[in-house]
Amino acid sequence: MFKNKVIRYSTIAMVIAILAYFMIENFSSANDPLAAVDPQQYKTKLLEERAAKDEQFRTAEDSPIANKESFHGLHYFDPNMTFRVIATISPYMNDDKEMIVKYTDGTEEKYEKYGYANFKIMGEDQKLLLLKNEGVISVLFRDATSGKQTYGGGRYIDYPAADIKNNMLVLDFNKAYNPYCVYQESYACPVPPAENKLTVPIEAGELIESAVHE
Repeated sequence: MFKNKVIRYSTIAMVIAILAYFMIENFSSANDPLAAVDPQQYKTKLLEERAAKDEQFRTAEDSPIANKESFHGLHYFDPNMTFRVIATISPYMNDDKEMIVKYTDGTEEKYEKYGYANFKIMGEDQKLLLLKNEGVISVLFRDATSGKQTYGGGRYIDYPAADIKNNMLVLDFNKAYNPYCVYQESYACPVPPAENKLTVPIEAGELIESAVHE
């Protein structure tokens, strides 16, 4: 069994490195960050990010893919700008900021309750608890696709804390990814907080392979 923390942060480091290289978010327009992104350019960069992740999974020593020779790439929903939204962040102000997050192997790790992301998607108001650990903001969530088209244990999105500007964050569910334990049972993955269950299907981001063949 690998150590949870090593696995967790090697995964985050990989994801953030890819995002940093292909950075397309633009917060220069504080009033409407979404308006700063050209849809076609966005799609092109997103597909480049996905190709870079495939290459990392195919070649890296810490890849969760056991049989790299038969690996032909991850599976995703098509890019959809509907699932890229502006969230208003309400900082967590209560004293109980420390949160123990359980992992799939029964171990635990301490996170900080950073705040709540409040946003609207598909016409419905939504809220997610953001967790912070070592400068990384983690969005751990489930939705109506969990256990069907996507991993039943939930998916993740990670951001550097510096991405939150003026209590706003671009939540991009096209970048939602599966934890490593989906691909190899020896990996342990954090379990999303019970309250982080969205009321709408998030048909964006990474799929489970079985969903591709349905």
